Amino acid sequence: MKNFTLIILIACFALLRPAVAFSEEAAPDETVPKIQLAILLDTSNSMDGLIDQAKSQLWEIVNDFIKVKQKGVSPTLEVALYHYGNNDLPARENYIQQLTQFTTDLDLVSEKLFSLKTNGGSEYCGAVIQEAVRNLQWSDRRDDFRLIFIAGNEEFTQGPISYVDACNEAVAKHIIVNTIHCGDEDEGIGGKWQDGAMLTDGVFLVINQDREVRTFDAPQDDELAKLNTELNATYIPYGDEGAAALENQALQDVNNAKTLASRIKTKASNLYRNSKWDLVDASTEEDFDLSKIAADALPENMRAMTLDERKIYIAYQAEKRKEIQAKIADLSKARAEFVAAEMAAYAAACEDEDCFDSFGDVAAPSIRMQLQEADFEFEE
Repeated sequence: MKNFTLIILIACFALLRPAVAFSEEAAPDETVPKIQLAILLDTSNSMDGLIDQAKSQLWEIVNDFIKVKQKGVSPTLEVALYHYGNNDLPARENYIQQLTQFTTDLDLVSEKLFSLKTNGGSEYCGAVIQEAVRNLQWSDRRDDFRLIFIAGNEEFTQGPISYVDACNEAVAKHIIVNTIHCGDEDEGIGGKWQDGAMLTDGVFLVINQDREVRTFDAPQDDELAKLNTELNATYIPYGDEGAAALENQALQDVNNAKTLASRIKTKASNLYRNSKWDLVDASTEEDFDLSKIAADALPENMRAMTLDERKIYIAYQAEKRKEIQAKIADLSKARAEFVAAEMAAYAAACEDEDCFDSFGDVAAPSIRMQLQEADFEFEE
């Protein structure tokens, strides 16, 4: 039976273009540019709307990075997440908590966003900026892009750490700080949110944190959902984190049901990588060595395979994933055109002068502008 299985797999492999390289030819990590984005969210009372906006617009913000290049090379996106101003957090730590260090694991970021609850509080902007500047693993590569987004509604001057000192520390590490005041623009200026941004050459933005994010159903959504199920089936969990991470992938699909099409677009892109727990993504890493992975760290269906069978199986799943992702990309493009027309009609009928003033509405354009100023290009 094993020999028959091997013959079938070899036959499949012969028909496929090599989808996974098990060689030493991958480019060194230092040649790949980084975009590092730290998001600092106020989770005091009255900030439930901000959290809802961040959750529902995460994937739209991420998707704006899909076509970013620097000198022809696609960058790695790393996201870190903090929350602050919550009375459930220790006072001795200035009511601040790091939820993730810089990570490429976007499912983890989504998981942490959906875990947030509001309470309190004491919002110390200077303290949380300083914490992020000092304790995140910022790149020291000159051409990498380093950005903090801090959102909140109380005065920027609160707390034991001067926002001026914290922002100056950010400047010393070439980190831009964009500030998002939740509320009236004049109050944000008077509360020094604009000043905090100006100190780092950042952008001062204003949002209505209670604005409900507008979502649109599209004709492509049902087919995208089917392809997403097929896409998930190409993941091969391994190691201590594998089974739990695969389960979390499915859970985040459920959590993001209202914006699933945007999440699926991300999952079909180069930004969605899970090499720490998925063998298909791991196999493209420069130092990957399948022979060093113990059988009991593999999924049950791979444990009885030979090393060559395992390689063929991974390559087969990689090729399936590539085909599914191509279909998703085409459908996502058609969906984007449909949604753009729907949004234009909605904006024309909207009586409010600020119909699009939520977290993602203001964050994405500012990031795009700043990336272009930093010599990143957007391929249309």
